[in-house]
Amino acid sequence: MDALRIGGRKLIPGKIPILIAGPCVLENFDDALRVALECAEAAAREGFFYIFKSSYLKDNRSSIDSYAGPGLDKGLEMLAGVKAKAKVPLLTDVHCRDEVPRVKDVVDVIQIPAFLVRQTRLIVAAAQTGAVLNLKKSQMLSPEDMGNAVAKARTAGAGGVMVTERGTSFGYNNLVVDFTAFPRMRPFGAPLIFDATHSLQLPGGLGKRSGGRPEFVSTLSRAAVAAGCDGLFIETHFAPLDCRCDAEAMLPLAELGRLLAETKRLFELVRGFGT
Repeated sequence: MDALRIGGRKLIPGKIPILIAGPCVLENFDDALRVALECAEAAAREGFFYIFKSSYLKDNRSSIDSYAGPGLDKGLEMLAGVKAKAKVPLLTDVHCRDEVPRVKDVVDVIQIPAFLVRQTRLIVAAAQTGAVLNLKKSQMLSPEDMGNAVAKARTAGAGGVMVTERGTSFGYNNLVVDFTAFPRMRPFGAPLIFDATHSLQLPGGLGKRSGGRPEFVSTLSRAAVAAGCDGLFIETHFAPLDCRCDAEAMLPLAELGRLLAETKRLFELVRGFGT
């Protein structure tokens, strides 16, 4: 895999594990900054390359009444503040081409959401900024199908590509993770990330909002690292159940340090096997 430049730093995937973590959606600046600082501290302690993640807008909501975030203007202002104070690179997701020019000036990694990863012009617009892209694997796509999305991003000039596994639709209101996805996507030559919290989401499972099973985050994260993933994507907050988006799915921030310590040991062990 090629080295990536993220936030002015060189990242060599496979040599150091990646952590993409933060609250699902921005709510207030002080909480976002606290999460960023605590995640950065835990990542540094356990030897992870850390990227702060949070959304200024979440279009994929169960209900018209669901909280969707502060919006583009306020959200980018908050993200820029987190970057300045916490000194961390940023990742956020875009939903349409019109958002891309504004987002590229603030964040280091542009994310294409899972439901939009087949949208060619959105991928091309994001890639043409020269930024690193994180492509979330759709719940409806096979691992091999993601090769087309990777090719679109590279052809359009992305500064690098990561692919994130986030579970596959399994009947109604449920997801399942096929851990063969990691070796099957390895030929793409892109860092492979495991989205531990969204993989345990129960989409629309609570009627007007999604549920989740964060008690299994550690189990699935260990399995994904053992299967060869290069990093973890974890939505986390110090008081998840007080949050207005994906409250039931996020990992309590107090549990992050132990999870990173466990998975770092597995990361090193697996690399010792030559995987």
